[in-house]
Amino acid sequence: MNETSSPHDAALKTAQDKVMQGAFADALTALAPVLKAEPDHGEALYMAAVCERYLERFDAAAATLEKLKIVQPEFGRAWQEEGHLLRALSHNERALSAYARACQYNPALTASWAAQADILAAKGRTQDSAAARAQGERVAALPKPLIAVMHHLYEGRLLRAETLCRSFLKANPKHVEAMRLLAEIGVRFNVTDDAEFLLESALEFEPDNIQVRLDYIQVLRKRQKFAAALEQARALLERDPDSPVFLSHFAIEAMQTGDYETALAAFDRVLETLPEDPATLTSRGHALKTAGESEKAIASYKSAIASQPAHADAWYALANLKTYRFSDAELAAMEKSEADGALSHAQRIHLSFALGKAHEDRKDFESAFDAYARGNELKRRQTRYTSDQMEEELEAQKTLCTPELFAKQSGKGHDDPAPIFIVGLPRAGSTLLEQILASHSQVDGTLELPNILATAHSLRGRDRSDRTRYPRILHEMEGDELAALGQRYIEETAIHRKGAPFFTDKMPNNFRHIALIKLILPNAKIIDARRHPMACCFSGFKQLFAEGQEFTYGLEEIGRYYRAYVELMDHWDAVLPGEVLRVIHEDVVDNIEAQVRRILDFCGLPFEQACVDFHKTRREVRTASSEQVRQPLYRSGLEQWKAFEPFLDPLKSALGPALTDWRRDHTQSNAA
Repeated sequence: MNETSSPHDAALKTAQDKVMQGAFADALTALAPVLKAEPDHGEALYMAAVCERYLERFDAAAATLEKLKIVQPEFGRAWQEEGHLLRALSHNERALSAYARACQYNPALTASWAAQADILAAKGRTQDSAAARAQGERVAALPKPLIAVMHHLYEGRLLRAETLCRSFLKANPKHVEAMRLLAEIGVRFNVTDDAEFLLESALEFEPDNIQVRLDYIQVLRKRQKFAAALEQARALLERDPDSPVFLSHFAIEAMQTGDYETALAAFDRVLETLPEDPATLTSRGHALKTAGESEKAIASYKSAIASQPAHADAWYALANLKTYRFSDAELAAMEKSEADGALSHAQRIHLSFALGKAHEDRKDFESAFDAYARGNELKRRQTRYTSDQMEEELEAQKTLCTPELFAKQSGKGHDDPAPIFIVGLPRAGSTLLEQILASHSQVDGTLELPNILATAHSLRGRDRSDRTRYPRILHEMEGDELAALGQRYIEETAIHRKGAPFFTDKMPNNFRHIALIKLILPNAKIIDARRHPMACCFSGFKQLFAEGQEFTYGLEEIGRYYRAYVELMDHWDAVLPGEVLRVIHEDVVDNIEAQVRRILDFCGLPFEQACVDFHKTRREVRTASSEQVRQPLYRSGLEQWKAFEPFLDPLKSALGPALTDWRRDHTQSNAA
């Protein structure tokens, strides 16, 4: 829901007052002009549905709720209201599902917990009923300000949630639930260092609080502190070695540290207790895929689907192998699942992207594009991304990261030459470059490490109104501060290394922070992985990312982002001549050995044939290209986008001059 004031506020307040008075027809009258001016206004749709139910206009209420769920699919109160409506119509089984979905999206909805408890009790499920009632009572017992924080948080009003939660914590500095909520707000703002500190403190106050420890594990994983997350998961497992929940967490954290044997053994133990659990079978498939056991991964994903045909995560996992081809029966099963009105928003997203892949493999490009577009539209409704804001951030880098900055601050950072950063856009060939480098005896391949992004977040500070504090602060920092940041990066990323003198960091978004990288790690190497804009952008549009990369969920958005990226890289070439090596994906495919020699020369590494034979290297790969980089290069993937060209005019328009001038004479810019 919107956090800003609206011209409809007065009408909404009138309608709300009428609802409280039981004057539901008058409330609908007050809402009419709001919905005429803004048919997708979430709060107005919600109140209209409530009024229609009370007036026993059940068909109208159902239609209004369908609109609301399209506009705001994860709005808990919409699902709660659907539960109330279905219950009024004596559809208790469907009502139970709606109430459960409401609590999934907003655990503060005590009416939904109570309704679930009542329906479950009537069905004789006394244990489940007691659990639901206890959960509702736990929420109801919280201080009222924290219940308000929960509503703001789970309805997307993060700034209001943060303000209220900080105020409560100021008066109650050791309140563990408040600390947990503020940590969750921090995670949503991507301020994970604050979240980690809050949860660590909360555990000191209540070391036996299981939910806090589970939250702490997730934050540690987000910060890629995998060893610490594994330690916490092990501590939980020691409390109850047979708990499927604790075993699952332990398996996931073992997988993150690269211990696939332990992870798979733990998943198997979960499956002994829950033999057909689709989530565990899917997670097990992910572990097998990352370890290079693609046939076993496929079998695990298929077992998940056999257990639950609507388990869309597993359908998408098969599609995301890139090399898997769906049968006609599997396509029909996915289409049947998509028609199921009970699917969650996330399930619909996963299924849409999987259907896109299935249709594309059959060369039914119109159906494939429609499916990809549906998935992107559904995903875009979950994001807060705007192209204007991103372009403003990148413009600040160009304005403030000047030759004067580098003349003043260069050479003051930590002098370790180990990092090799691979930057650019996702789906531009960065995983291939990482695989080439990781095949060298002196280079460890790691992950898309979040450390530079986290450092940039920390430099922005808490005052979000000061939009240029970072990178402006780079002008003000002392040499020892820059060196300390560089040293911290080296120390924090050590866990991902295996002893080689150099290592890769292939977080693509680091292109936004090249000034920061060169100031804190002046001897680091930076490689810009670039690919034809139509191929790169459309490949991103087809990809459902695990998290982040919100700019990919719209043709205009991804086109504008690519254009802004090219312009910012031009800036880095101008102010840091010779410091960035541009590697064009198409050039790598055309002449792999020449490009390998060029890359190794730039990194100061001797030539090794293993880098040319990269597909023979056995290592864990955690990105969408994992199966592709285990195969020799092929040209067929370079122009796959052309089959979709009739649908891509918005992308071409958004790219502007970058559509044709995307190479930017890279040979001269890297002559040094």
